[in-house]
Amino acid sequence: MIEIWGKDNCPNCTKAKSYLDVRNIDYIYKRMGDDFTREQVFEEFPTARVFPQIKINGKSIGSYEQMTAYIETMY
Repeated sequence: MIEIWGKDNCPNCTKAKSYLDVRNIDYIYKRMGDDFTREQVFEEFPTARVFPQIKINGKSIGSYEQMTAYIETMY
């Protein structure tokens, strides 16, 4: 299960969704303002400074670059 925590006007959020779409990998996209608050981001990802923040199977992976590296090692 992949969760993308993103926000509007975020190029790397769009890239993360496109990356997973092309590979037919299911994910849940959570959008700041609708699905979570800024405070909840810092609770879930205390060291986060960029968007998106991504979890895979409940584990915090990091941002877009870390997600792609992680997935490439899985396949």
